[in-house]
Formats: sequence, C-alpha cells, structure tokens
Amino acid sequence: MRLATGFKDYEIIATSNKEKLERWGNVFLVRPDPQIIWTGKDLSQDKRVHAHYHRSHDGGGGWEKKKNFPEEWIISYKNLRFLVKPMGFKHTGLFPEQSYNWDRMIELIKNAGRPISVLNLFAYTGGATVACASAGASVCHVDAAKNMVERAKKNAELSGLAAAPIRYIVDDCRKFVEREIKRGHKYDAIIMDPPSYGRGTNGEVWSLEDNLFDFVNLCTKVLTDRPLFVLINSYTTGLGATVLENILKLALKGKKGSVEAYELCLPTDEKEVLLPCGTSGLFIGE
Repeated sequence: MRLATGFKDYEIIATSNKEKLERWGNVFLVRPDPQIIWTGKDLSQDKRVHAHYHRSHDGGGGWEKKKNFPEEWIISYKNLRFLVKPMGFKHTGLFPEQSYNWDRMIELIKNAGRPISVLNLFAYTGGATVACASAGASVCHVDAAKNMVERAKKNAELSGLAAAPIRYIVDDCRKFVEREIKRGHKYDAIIMDPPSYGRGTNGEVWSLEDNLFDFVNLCTKVLTDRPLFVLINSYTTGLGATVLENILKLALKGKKGSVEAYELCLPTDEKEVLLPCGTSGLFIGE
C-alpha cells in the first residue's frame, strides 16, 4: 500500500453508504465510491455540501446542485495547478491519489542525469504529463478524447508549462503506438492509465483483462535501451497489484531494473479509515 498525503487543497472528510464527502479547494462534493461498503450517516445532509452526484438505475447519473459554486476552479498540488469541475460520470478531471506517483516520477526524472522523454497514454487531463514536464522531461500526451486533451493543455499553462516540450495527440493509444513503432520513435519512460472497458472509433472493443498484457508488450517496442520507468495504473476492481507486477516482469524481462506494485490509498479525516483508490505497477530501470 502507498498513501498519497501531499495534497493540501483536497481531502476526504467522511465516508459511508458507498459515498465520500470531499473538499476540493473551497468546494465540497459528495460522490459515489464502490469501495465504501460500510454504513453510517447520510453525507449529503452535511450543510457544507455544494453538489451531490446520484447514480441512476441504468448505470448513468447526474449532479444535484445544493449551493452555488463556480463551474470550474483551480486547485494546487505543490507547484502544480489543475482545473477541476463536476463532470459526467461523477468525475472532476483529477485523481488526487495519483499524486503519490507524480512524486515518484518527478524524483526519477530529476535524478536521471540525462534528458528524459515520456510517453503518457490514456493521459486524460494531464496530471502525470504536468508532473513529468515540471521535472524537465519532454512528454508526448496521448488521449482519444479531444476535450480532455484541451484540459490537459490548460493544466500545463496553469502550472507555468505552456512553453514546455509537451506534444498533445488526440488519437487511439494502440494505433498511435503502432505508428510510433513504424516511425522508430523511442521513449525513456511510459505511463498508461487504461480504462477497464471501451470501444474504438471503428467499434473495436477494449477489455483491460483481455488486452492489457498484449498492449504492454506492444509498448515495450517504443522503449529506449535504458528505460527510466514504466508505470501502469488500474482502477479495475479485482485486478490486483500482483497481476500488474507479473505483467511488468514478463513484458520487461529483458530490461535491467526492478518492479514493484501497490494499492494506492488516500487518508481520510476519519483517522481509522484509509480509502483504496486503485492499483499501480512500476518498473524502475537501473
């Protein structure tokens, strides 16, 4: 287990009944979380709550606004700044638990003693992109959703990285990697945060359990001979840390380095409660 403790602008205040009460800067949200299977008080009744996300029976859902608050606002993590807003399917555009991995990657890049190029796949709104660029790396940021890539650009600008060597690509990640292989492009580090399930532009089906190992194998073909790190994040329930560890060990068998895997957790104001927030597997090159 690894605990992400560095955020000052974000905290989990309470957890119960498959929901969490969070503070994002000065805005308080109640959002669903399937890991919170214990019962307790109705968090939506807290007078500080600005909005509450309700799941619907068909798998969707929507936000109930309780108090006025900005459409979007800025929160900080150390020297990094990010736009957040309540979006569809309960998201806010940022995963605070990933701050643990940001810190690890920043340290690795700064201590590498050489220029580092990073490929960030399924890169979403660019938390990892901004972190790596802030450490001096060049980053290729790839995501299939154009609106998320635009938010990543804004996050880089907010963090003073508008002129940083970041290349933004709107594309299917697998197709992009296949083209990079043909072009002979190589990267010193790879980050991937693949979805549990998805469909491509031509109806291709992505299933994490069925496709992840082959995809990681494919990505090894764009690694340099001296990879600095490879990071895999998973939010798929049941895909444990040991599975990610095994995938990295098998896919990177010919590379010198070490592999670790762990559950990411966030602290809560309920001192006895730590909230699990997915798993990560990390290869660190020698």
